[in-house]
Amino acid sequence: MMDDDQRYRAVHSRDSRFDGVFYTAVRTTGIYCRPSCPAVTPKRVNTRFFPTAAAAQESGFRACKRCRPDLTPGSPEWNLRADVVGRAMRLIQDGAVDRGGVGALASAVGYSERQLNRLLSAEVGAGPLALARTERAQTARVLVETTDMPMADVAFAAGFASVRQFNETMQAVFDRSPTEMRSVGRSRAPGSSAPGTITLRLPYREPIDLASMLGFLGDRAVPGIEEYREGVYRRTLPLPHGTGVVELSAGSGPGHVLCRLRLTETRDLASAVRRCRRLLDLDADPRAVAEALGGDPLLGPIVSARPGMRSPGHVDPAELAVRAVLGQQVSVRAARTLAGRLVQRFGKPLAEGLEVPGGGLTHLFPSPDVLAGADPTGFSIPVARGTALVGLSGAVASGRVDLGPGCDREEAERRLVELRGIGPWTAGYVRMRGLGDPDVFLHGDLGVRSALEAGRAWTSPAAAARNARGWSPWRSYATHLLWASLGDAARAREAGAVPDGASADGPSGAVGGVAGRTGSAA
Repeated sequence: MMDDDQRYRAVHSRDSRFDGVFYTAVRTTGIYCRPSCPAVTPKRVNTRFFPTAAAAQESGFRACKRCRPDLTPGSPEWNLRADVVGRAMRLIQDGAVDRGGVGALASAVGYSERQLNRLLSAEVGAGPLALARTERAQTARVLVETTDMPMADVAFAAGFASVRQFNETMQAVFDRSPTEMRSVGRSRAPGSSAPGTITLRLPYREPIDLASMLGFLGDRAVPGIEEYREGVYRRTLPLPHGTGVVELSAGSGPGHVLCRLRLTETRDLASAVRRCRRLLDLDADPRAVAEALGGDPLLGPIVSARPGMRSPGHVDPAELAVRAVLGQQVSVRAARTLAGRLVQRFGKPLAEGLEVPGGGLTHLFPSPDVLAGADPTGFSIPVARGTALVGLSGAVASGRVDLGPGCDREEAERRLVELRGIGPWTAGYVRMRGLGDPDVFLHGDLGVRSALEAGRAWTSPAAAARNARGWSPWRSYATHLLWASLGDAARAREAGAVPDGASADGPSGAVGGVAGRTGSAA
């Protein structure tokens, strides 16, 4: 935890690492900024600090027009924290308040509305309504500046109850009317969009190894719902109110990923963006990870060779869980084939108007409701595994296993392991990627064990789990670094740089070999 003097030093040095982690406000101007704002550093006596943009807005400050603090990467704290506040923040960011109100949010985390409001106000400086208001304003800003939608449509798509509320909020938060924001934002649009497409930038903290991450997703792309071509990753999206298609690629400059979305319901924009950020782990703090793992004798060289390594998540934890079961005991390629057959047989065809040129995306992944009623013998996999897949889908569909953004990760993992055919590896993999937990070490994974053997480190799963505690709270990143090291070793061996004895058979690494006890294609 930083104190205010440390925060002021970060502001004085314009340290971009803290953008989105806290916000700085100036009493004399009534404006709040990101720490790296290029404006003249205010005097310490005139400076206040807030943990969220909503807290600054609740105290009467407006967003800086120069550094645009509302467009910073999200705080990695909400992904790290497993407590009620962290779970509530993830739900609010996913649009839970707009869909069901504060009562539904409180019920989801097991607290009363009064208790939740008190906790959030104490921890982040604003209650759930104010936090949701900030999310709505940010969503509206994207629509105002990057689309030609009528302002009334923007207001309701962003979750506002009326056009008047929309206008008042935008004026209060950004000190500009929506019309003024649109005229100014035109020159800042991240590129032209095809009709019906929303184009936006997704900011992140540098560095980032985006090519490796998109390649990781591309290696596991399931026909019909995903494709990876020429550095561009595309996939279909199941969303709260409708469906969508997303295209992700490197931006024209550093600091952002280019995201193009086509949605059947524009009010799903905030949820779609949140899923894409989770997929690419864009709220991570890579320098904090490097500082924690870079001094380790085993991981240090990998960290140096792989600056900006992230822990890829997923857009749909339920889908990932099913794919993890399908991928048990088979190769990456075989698991992709099995998942593709599942999509063609049980998936929902893509809505008209969302088709992408080339025809690679055709379906949505089948929902848990559909798979829960399927015949376990009809999946082209062993019957026991088919039974596990149906049982898992039924548990998710009924709510017995909660894999939503505000779930208790410990409880979700425990309930998964209780299901027949779901072991610790599968549950851990779902927790790491599906639930975005940054501190999961898959000590029983074949690829992890191969990497440890190649590094002449601990080889037994028990010893690996015990010694990896020193990598907390970044053990998910350690897992991905070990997987990536297998691909590096394979390429070096092909070039004659390492002896044949160095292992590169990694089920979950970039090269994608055999699967051992894993669901490597998930």
